[in-house]
Amino acid sequence: MSFAIGTTKLKWVVCLGMASTMAISVAAQEKPGVILAPSKMSKLGTVDQRFVSYNVEMVEVTGGRFWKPYKSNGTGHDTAKSNTAPDANQPVGENASLFQYRPAIDLSNQRLRELAKALGPAYVRVSGSWANSTYFQDDDLPALKEPPKGFKSVLTRAEWKGVIDFARKVDAELVTSVAISPGTRDMGGVWIPEQAKALFDYTKSIGGSIAATEFMNEPTFPGPGGAPKGYDASAFAKDVKAFEPFLRKELPTTIFLGPGSIGEGSSLMPDGAMMKLALNTDHIMEATGPVFDAFSYHFYPSVSSRCGGRTTAAQAFTTDWLDRTIAGEAFYAAARDKYLPGKPIWLTETAEAACGGDQFAGQFVDSFRYLNQLGIMAQKGVQAVMHNTLASSDYGLLDEKTYEPRPDYWAALLWKRTMGAVVLDPGATGGPSLRVYAQCMKAHKGGVTLLAMNIEPKQEQTLTIPLPSERYTLTAPGLTSTTVLLNGVALQAGQDGTIPEIKGQRVKPGTLELAPASITFFTLASARNASCM
Repeated sequence: MSFAIGTTKLKWVVCLGMASTMAISVAAQEKPGVILAPSKMSKLGTVDQRFVSYNVEMVEVTGGRFWKPYKSNGTGHDTAKSNTAPDANQPVGENASLFQYRPAIDLSNQRLRELAKALGPAYVRVSGSWANSTYFQDDDLPALKEPPKGFKSVLTRAEWKGVIDFARKVDAELVTSVAISPGTRDMGGVWIPEQAKALFDYTKSIGGSIAATEFMNEPTFPGPGGAPKGYDASAFAKDVKAFEPFLRKELPTTIFLGPGSIGEGSSLMPDGAMMKLALNTDHIMEATGPVFDAFSYHFYPSVSSRCGGRTTAAQAFTTDWLDRTIAGEAFYAAARDKYLPGKPIWLTETAEAACGGDQFAGQFVDSFRYLNQLGIMAQKGVQAVMHNTLASSDYGLLDEKTYEPRPDYWAALLWKRTMGAVVLDPGATGGPSLRVYAQCMKAHKGGVTLLAMNIEPKQEQTLTIPLPSERYTLTAPGLTSTTVLLNGVALQAGQDGTIPEIKGQRVKPGTLELAPASITFFTLASARNASCM
């Protein structure tokens, strides 16, 4: 690493994948590009301190058939068993060949816990489509070999205690939902709280708590989610009418999230085919009325190739791809404003693509989508963004077998280490190719953190910062690499889950060149921004 400092300008060049070719050098007067004024940036709002959060699917906790990993040779998922018979433990109507059995995740694993703890404080949401049909076995006996009629899987006390213990150890607060399948209903088909009460009572008995809950996972797709046949907006409203007073009595401090819709605002598939299965959020909210404490929704920009999606890594830098999250938020924010005016909005499930993610979900190229989404959601006032998943399938932040951090994990970690809860208006931006976001600096009064992403895969961008800063630049040997470099050095967690030193490098005030396809967090401790005092 070499440094050459001049009096006219500071020029910064980061070469992808080269740990020894990062340089800061003298440059002649050039076009200054985007000029920022961190000390004068105005406050847009605040987000929850657990803004960056994650999901552990209920099917991971119980064990069961989840989205099948892609072949290691990169040719896509294995369709050789396309005639596999449907299994009860999978979403209704899906091809059985898209799934693969996983044993229950070991939430006591030390490496997993250490890596999750580094993302704290966070919310851990244990829900998903499988939760809609999961029976809670309220005893200390071994798990039933077959779930009771009307359910598809079994959750034991020991497994749920593992969730509570995990959340406590990793500085995470629990978010969940309850079972709503035919097994939770009386002879007339009316939802009854027996199962939910057993789960809530046991949670309290072992010193656990539930920070927030949705009634069910994704009521806009009730059929695939295991709801009773013919389930519609009025049925959902009737269920919520029964659940809401029960929740207020049993868990009076728990935030009631809803409705948990998905699939509107932007099509999950180019032809909009999936939405033919869906209920309408307007109809749902008109039927329920303003019962929720916060509006929740789910968002995926597409479905993975498992389910017919056609997005490729080559499209990951396009404006269309990166801005789909805006369309989704706009749709659901409008619904929130109409039906729950003034209430917070949460994004309780999201990732690169539904149906387990594409192969590039675990590669460096997806970190641009992920951080861009976090930046936009913070500006829009979304209080929490829960990535799916922590450690399962191709969109997991961690590899499900080794718990090796993937690029999105390191992206989340840098956000956690540098970004505070107060969101700032960065002012000038560089257009769609240079994405700039700003928030008050984490744990530093008056400080500001800037996130600058050069979305151009082959072209440099310039950025002028008038104050000294510490920079944390993420690059990779290639866009589809699973290795991430921080300031030119590969990031790797220890076998016990310990995180390497996350140390910035000093940068003097001036105009900086951001290398193609690079992500940089700048912390400016001397900004003295009034909104951050």
